[in-house]
Amino acid sequence: MAASSEGLGKAVALGLAREGARLALCARTESTLAATAEGIRRETGVEVLARPLDVSLEDQVHSFVQAALAQFGRLDVVVTNAGGPPSKPFAATTIEDWQRAVQLNLMSILYFARETLPVMRDQKWGRFITITSVAVKQPVDGLVLSNSVRQAVVGLVKTLSNEYASANVLVNNVCPGFTRTARLDDLSGRLAANEGVDPAEIHRRWSSQIPLGRLGTPEEFANAVVFLASECASYITGASIAVDGGFAKGVF
Repeated sequence: MAASSEGLGKAVALGLAREGARLALCARTESTLAATAEGIRRETGVEVLARPLDVSLEDQVHSFVQAALAQFGRLDVVVTNAGGPPSKPFAATTIEDWQRAVQLNLMSILYFARETLPVMRDQKWGRFITITSVAVKQPVDGLVLSNSVRQAVVGLVKTLSNEYASANVLVNNVCPGFTRTARLDDLSGRLAANEGVDPAEIHRRWSSQIPLGRLGTPEEFANAVVFLASECASYITGASIAVDGGFAKGVF
């Protein structure tokens, strides 16, 4: 489970642990990761391996996956996740911004796929789940980097789902909408500062665009990932599923 020390990643890790899954967790900040791992151990009693790393670096992903295999002997469910690129309009982005976004939000998934899909193929069972954004369903204002780079992940997921289906390895993408996390609070703060309004106004604006009339919770998002990781989702692959309260207005 990548980027799992807080926010959506932490919620997914806890949801899987509550179902009895042993966990291998990673994130960049060692102290936050250690606290999350210990909290999950205390609440659920499951075995947790925690390693600090940068998912945009191939050698670190390789070492992490090898450590998980050494400790657990197999890999059943892989959930990729990474912080989103900064909120900027296109005119304010630099080539370096685009390169970092590709490295963090596309290449990190590729690194995990290269390390873990062959293992699950040989097991004849596996779940590879990516976390992207509702921006792949409907672009979000101010998020040109995320709107663009995460579309490539959708193409990757669909292709991998076809290539690994014969080995009973299911590959899906889950697309969170406006979910109350620290990252969303940071985004609302930036937008509010730009417009000279209170962040609560930004939250009200977002909520007004959501048919359910509110922001989601990390736990609600985690429930969808846990479902896809289970045998209950044994006939779902190649899908990009929005968990967004109805925000995306497209048919698909």
